[in-house]
Amino acid sequence: MNKKYFTALLEEIEELKKNNQLIIVEGRKDKAALEELGIKNIFVLNQSGKSLYTKIEEIVKKVKNTRKNKKCIILTDLDKKGRQLYFLLRKELDRENIKMDNNLRNLLIKLKVSHIEGLSTFFKNSTFFKNNYHDRPYCPNLSNLFL
Repeated sequence: MNKKYFTALLEEIEELKKNNQLIIVEGRKDKAALEELGIKNIFVLNQSGKSLYTKIEEIVKKVKNTRKNKKCIILTDLDKKGRQLYFLLRKELDRENIKMDNNLRNLLIKLKVSHIEGLSTFFKNSTFFKNNYHDRPYCPNLSNLFL
């Protein structure tokens, strides 16, 4: 495991908890995994019977009405279906002049985390995290994973 990317991932998670940026995920389990890490302001795509384009309209309204920088994070899974959904969302949101923050997604790719719902398991199974970070004050939500 690359310690540099792992540390950057922890820092990115802490930053997301502070700035409350909108994060778009595929399902409820993805949302639960992020909430377990202390992240809020999560939009779930597969939660209701609405069409994808109706949900995109909701995302556009939410970002434009609440975000000064007009940015959001698309955090779909990194499998084939998730990548296709990511590119579709990115294209549609780009048309609305909404920018993407890909830092977290890129770190997950580098760390080979393919499913968002598996993030807490990723930390639980990480010897590097257990030995170096779980008791640090800036990771309180992550420390709870080991109780």
